[in-house]
Amino acid sequence: MIRLYVTGDLSPGAAVAPTLDQSRYLTQVMRLKAGDELLVFNGRDGEWRAAIAEVLKKGVILRAEAQTRPQTLGPDLELIVAVVKKARVETIVEKAAELGARRVRLVLTKRTNADRIRLDRLDAIAEEAAEQTGRLDVPRIDDPIKLDALLDGWEAGRRLMFCDETGGAPAIRALTAAVQGFQDQKWSILIGPEGGFSPEEGERLRALPFTTAVSLGPRILRADTAAIAAMTLWQAAVGDWDR
Repeated sequence: MIRLYVTGDLSPGAAVAPTLDQSRYLTQVMRLKAGDELLVFNGRDGEWRAAIAEVLKKGVILRAEAQTRPQTLGPDLELIVAVVKKARVETIVEKAAELGARRVRLVLTKRTNADRIRLDRLDAIAEEAAEQTGRLDVPRIDDPIKLDALLDGWEAGRRLMFCDETGGAPAIRALTAAVQGFQDQKWSILIGPEGGFSPEEGERLRALPFTTAVSLGPRILRADTAAIAAMTLWQAAVGDWDR
């Protein structure tokens, strides 16, 4: 059944107005008509079965019928990635949503060299990935900020998995040791630019008390590959894959 992310509140009988693009997708691509059913979610009220109540000249109106799943959230995992080329950032956001990240934070480092970022495009990619994967929320995508500013305002109690291309403990071994007794901690994963972190940035990251420096193996990975590999390793060692 089609799943659609909506912004309106969901409750029995609630009327929901999808965006114009979503309405066109339902009626022109999927050929749905009045009375046909789909699943909707908004990241707050769980997943609901809804039906197309009206087909208008511009858009459709949905009617929420019954909740199919209560609202749940995955692990509190952020993916922090240095801004790279547009196509690779889009891949990273898509895969972050598929792999369970709750938030994607974009950072600017000393070696950042990238295209202009369109947050509206990234939001749409995250929404589509959430629809397809069955998750009940959509990851938040943040405006790029400088790495130093991000570290200066670091959230207390959050651990950082620093993917260190200059060498760190093997990821699974380091993560397994880091979570002993702290399985429910908040975590972030940091992926650097394709030119790597500067020596000063690497030195600061390794000195932070909340950082676990890990290696992603003997090969140099592009940013999108590194993000996928790091999230997979984190999910296997710390995340919700065994739940």
